[in-house]
Amino acid sequence: MNWLGKFLRTCSKSLKSALIWGSPEHRNRSVLKYMRISSTARPRRRGLLRDLEQVLTVFHHRAAWGLAFFMGCVSAQGLPEKPDVERGQAIATQVCAACHGVDGNAVIGAYPKLAGQHAAYLYKQLANYKTANGAPKPLRSNPIMAGFAAALSEQDAKNVSAYFAAQKPTPGFAHDPEKVALGQKIWRAGLAEKGVPACAACHGPAGAGIPNQYPRLAGQIQAYTIDQMNAFQQGTRHNNTSMPMIAARLSATEIQAVADYIAGLR
Repeated sequence: MNWLGKFLRTCSKSLKSALIWGSPEHRNRSVLKYMRISSTARPRRRGLLRDLEQVLTVFHHRAAWGLAFFMGCVSAQGLPEKPDVERGQAIATQVCAACHGVDGNAVIGAYPKLAGQHAAYLYKQLANYKTANGAPKPLRSNPIMAGFAAALSEQDAKNVSAYFAAQKPTPGFAHDPEKVALGQKIWRAGLAEKGVPACAACHGPAGAGIPNQYPRLAGQIQAYTIDQMNAFQQGTRHNNTSMPMIAARLSATEIQAVADYIAGLR
């Protein structure tokens, strides 16, 4: 039976490798490594790096979607299999509606659209507004949201996240025709000369994101996206590994362009 044990050990190692390869942490490490290499590479080698990035992007997406399918019924980030959506709706109506809208479709740039966002991502953001035990400050700094998040129990945070995730997002629109081409370039291909990877590599070609890994961005309000990119740049938002470095390499014009392009994605 030695051959059977060897076979099972091999399968186990392959599965473990696949799980790690498809994880957000591994993807973030890959993005950061690409950014470091591409920023110092000779011009003649950058074309090869771009080709390699495209191949890795396709592989990462397939690995991630395969992992999502394999673990389909398993909820990430501790989300319950059957959250109380009605309870979540009650909280949204009484607490969240004034800024985000009853159905999560905010119309003011200071507040993000929440409708259709992945529940695990929303839950994580609520947790990040709280100061973790032993931490000097929260990973996301917002006095208003810190107060609301602190008032929610862990279960209610899951309930309201599930409610907003189930809502239908309203479409957004790009407003600056002169910046559409630049925004599209950054979204689809990145800026190799600055070591900025394509946004679509993580958030998907249409901005739908990947459940439990990367947030949905399609249709998000321009002003909110710009605010968050500035927060990553200025170090007031710390809950992502790769975004601070990516944001730091983009100019104000480039951020405005990609934020406008994102608003028109659907």
